[in-house]
Amino acid sequence: MQYQGVLKKMPTENLETVQYYLELNDDFLHMNQLLGKTIEMTFVKYECLNCHLNKEIYRQGFCKSCFFEIPTAGDWIMRPELSTAHLGIEDRDLAYEKQVQLKPHIVYLANSSNVKVGVTRKQQVPTRWIDQGAHEAIEIVEVPNRYLAGITEVALKKHVADKTNWRKMLKNDVEDENLVEWRNKLAQYIPEEAKAYFIENNTETNLNFPVDKYPIKPKSLNLVKQHSYTGKLVGVKGQYLIFEDETVFNVRSNEGLVVSILVG
Repeated sequence: MQYQGVLKKMPTENLETVQYYLELNDDFLHMNQLLGKTIEMTFVKYECLNCHLNKEIYRQGFCKSCFFEIPTAGDWIMRPELSTAHLGIEDRDLAYEKQVQLKPHIVYLANSSNVKVGVTRKQQVPTRWIDQGAHEAIEIVEVPNRYLAGITEVALKKHVADKTNWRKMLKNDVEDENLVEWRNKLAQYIPEEAKAYFIENNTETNLNFPVDKYPIKPKSLNLVKQHSYTGKLVGVKGQYLIFEDETVFNVRSNEGLVVSILVG
């Protein structure tokens, strides 16, 4: 079967094993069912996720001009502490920023390659943890807006990592950690404004990924440069497709690429 469409982050479903889906225009590929199958991927062209033009992708699936103009790519997306909607101050589009920033947010600990702190909207739990390839995670605080989550993350990352080592995550070179202990240890560093929102009675969430074989030395596929790649799919973790020859392909970081996919 042959499919073609623009790449976007894979939607997921947290069942006993995480279920992954790849949306390509009108087609919906259930990636778990493709494990063990040979997949040929070919780069066709670019398609900005905002203007839909064939323009080189700059970041987050957007062309350069869209990235610097649209509200969905404001600095506060990557740096929540820069959020200002709670003050009524606009960055690019106040109505949109209020809609996103003034919703409940979670500051969490996740263990994907090491214990790291992060921020997500409450409705994105556990999706955010799945996207990061975390096999265990726990909420620390639940706050009413993105700004409070951001300043909490800034305070906590002085004491714990805030980045995932993608190679360690994909190799599954990780150790189980007691995240309840980590949460309790970090509680003292939560800023005064967010202390009242500390969650003290929850337990960690565990996630299982559909991987038949982890790579020992993962090598990242640059589909634009290589143009075409064929390999046997042996796993999906985070937003990565893992192939038998240890090639890995990050779907999320290739958003905005139109690809042709042939399933053997």
